[in-house]
Parts: sequence; C-alpha cells; structure tokens
Amino acid sequence: MEIKAIGCEPLQLKRMHVKDGHTLKVYQETGGYQSLKKAMNMSQDDIINEVKTSALRGRGGAGFPTGMKWSFVPRNSPKPKYVVCNADESEPGTFKDRYLLERDPHALIEGMLIAAYALGAQTCYIYFRGEYRYLIDIMDRAIEEARAANLVGKNILGSDFSCEIFTQTGAGAYICGEETALLSSLEGYRGHPRMKPPFPAIEGLYACPTVVNNVETLTAIPQIIEMGGEAWRNLGTEKSGGTKLWSVSGHVKKPGVYELPMGYRDMEKFIMEDCGGMRRPDKKLKAVIPGGSSVYIMNADQIIGKNVTMDYEGLVEAGSMVGSGGFIVMDETVDIMESTKNLTEFYKHESCGWCTPCREGTDWLVKIFNRIAAGGGRPEDAQLLLDICDNIEGKSFCPLGDAASWPIQSAIKRFPEDFKKWLLNKANGNEITANV
Repeated sequence: MEIKAIGCEPLQLKRMHVKDGHTLKVYQETGGYQSLKKAMNMSQDDIINEVKTSALRGRGGAGFPTGMKWSFVPRNSPKPKYVVCNADESEPGTFKDRYLLERDPHALIEGMLIAAYALGAQTCYIYFRGEYRYLIDIMDRAIEEARAANLVGKNILGSDFSCEIFTQTGAGAYICGEETALLSSLEGYRGHPRMKPPFPAIEGLYACPTVVNNVETLTAIPQIIEMGGEAWRNLGTEKSGGTKLWSVSGHVKKPGVYELPMGYRDMEKFIMEDCGGMRRPDKKLKAVIPGGSSVYIMNADQIIGKNVTMDYEGLVEAGSMVGSGGFIVMDETVDIMESTKNLTEFYKHESCGWCTPCREGTDWLVKIFNRIAAGGGRPEDAQLLLDICDNIEGKSFCPLGDAASWPIQSAIKRFPEDFKKWLLNKANGNEITANV
C-alpha cells in the first residue's frame, strides 16, 4: 500500500509516515495548532475569506466551494450553531479519510476548531461510518489530549472561545453519507434524507445553522490558514485549489492513497507510471472509475493519449467526475456488465426506500440484471435499463438515485460489446437495440 504525494510536497499526508504522528506531542512538534492560534487572532470574515480565496471545494463528492458554504451560515441567528464532520466514508473504492482519522486525528480537530471559531459554533460532532468504530477510540484519545492542553473545551488558549467536540457512530448505512440523512441519524432518527431547501447552513442539526464538511475538507483548513488562501489555491488551479487525495485500488501494481495537486496531468501517466502500471503486464487498461462507484465509468480510449487533467473541470470534460476520489482501475479481464450488476445490487441494498423512483427503480434494475446474468438477456434490455435509469435520475430526494443510474448509463454506452454478448438474441441474431 503506497501512501505518498506526487507532484507536490505532502500536506494532507505529511504525518502519515511519522512515528506517533497521531499524538498531540508529535502533532505540535510538526507545526500543529499554530494555525488555530493564528485564526483566533483573525476576524471571522477574514477566516471565511481565506477559505473562499483558497478555492477549496468539498472533498466528500459534491465539490461545492467550502468558503461559500460557510458564508451561508447566518451571523445573527439566536440559535446555536454546529460544525459536523462527515466521516461516513462508505463510497465503494474510497478509503483516504480512514488514514487521516487513524494517523493524523489532530489535523481534523484543528480544522474543526477553526471552522467553529469562524462560524461562531461551540459544539462539533464527528459522525463515523459504522464500520469505522475502531477509529473512534483513536479520535476520543486525541480529543482528550487536546482538552488537557486547553485546546478543546472552555476558554480555549485563555480566550473567550469555547468549543466541545463529540464523536458519534452510525450503523453502517450508505445513505448516511448524504449530509441531511447524516443529520437525521445524528439526532437519533432513521437516516432519511431531507428536502432541500432549507439547507443545513440555515436549518440543519436540531433545526439550527449547521455546516457539514468531509474529513479531507476539514483537514485542509489548517494548511490554508498557515499558507494563506492564495498560496494554497496556487498549488492547484484557479477553480480547484490545493491538493487532493485519491484512493487507488484495482488492477494496478501500486494501490494506495496518493496526494496530487489539483490539475495534475495526466491520468494516463498517473496510472501507468505513478501507480506502477497494470498489475498484470500482459493485460491492457480497460476502464477507470475515477471518483468512487457513483460516477461515470471511463473507457481506455477516454484516457490513453488524452492528457486528462485530474481536477473537477478536467474530469467533467473527460466524461466523468472527481466525486470522492475513489480511483478504481480495471483491466481487460473485467466484464463490465457483471461489475455494473454488482454495483447495482449495492445501491438497491443501500436505498433507504424513502422515495419511489429510487426504491422501485433500483429493485427493477437488479431484477433485470439477474435475468441477464442467468442467460435470459434480450436485445431490448439495454434500452430498458437506460429507460429505468432515466426515470430514477434527478427524481429522488437525495443523490443516491443518480449514483445508481450513472454507472449503468455510462457502462452501456461506453462498453457496448460487454453487453452485446449477454443480450444477443440467439433466435434471430439481432444484437442489442439500445441507443448506444
């Protein structure tokens, strides 16, 4: 497992290989909590403006500008304000946050404290994925270390700023990675997504102003305050600032967590050189899912020789998305129909059932895929799958409906041959009839 920075100095990963990097002592010896001290001598507006200038975008998948999200929180609200860290890292193919939580917990604490100070919040929550229970002990110890050093709790560093941080675990539901479902779960209710608006920044946890940010997003905040927003942005591009972590898995020689500057060129080089190339040299690259399982799958023709830029704009232009940065590489041994069937089963299982298009649509998708896999494929099934996806996409309360649809749509259109062999009509020789 590789854990390294390429094309930049390690920032998010700077303590990954440092002995006892998870402890307060080592964190402070390597510059930790200096950004908090600096921020507490700045105005709230100045902190938020630095984050805006940095062009930091949400690293959980949505890519929404972080500084803008913070600016939506009403200053004069009589209600308490909250900062919530989304540590429900349940997107298939994504595991970068786990390493940050495990090896550098104080970076998250410092980032949350700076956010709380900027927003006028006195309470923070870290919501962990159910399968990450073991990480709660690490984080709780780090919080207690910080409290003993007067970095958490009452009158932090002798100031009038007080802030508590609490940990909470979910039950392993994928849907709770969606920010409003997470808030419902945090309140003790079933993890259903909520209608938006109102957005959490106005009416979130306990109907109070709330900012929900991902682990990687919040751990970037101390770096931005230390370097200044402009300097941090210049590490990446004008619209996609800073560096980004990528969780690399699949058929490469060197899977792992890689830190790249936003705008890194190019994806082919990243796969074939930085990640060591294909695990089996005799097998060619076939497909890449660059942003976790819920984004459009890319074929080799979209990557080889195309100089694909690894940032938000570059991946959209190339036909996919950054998403959560779960970078899954597949060689020519993979049957895309079968892999898409597996993903569809996952999304059906994880649908909360709250809205009809997602609940019923994913069920029908799985039934069709199962029939195809059992040898009952029909030429018209590809179009039928696309039609069902069209009736799910954009019609559910939360993005899970889109997440279930996009892999299927892109798989059928970009890997028609993998579907043709399953959908060939043996009686009359007609091939699939989808508009691919």
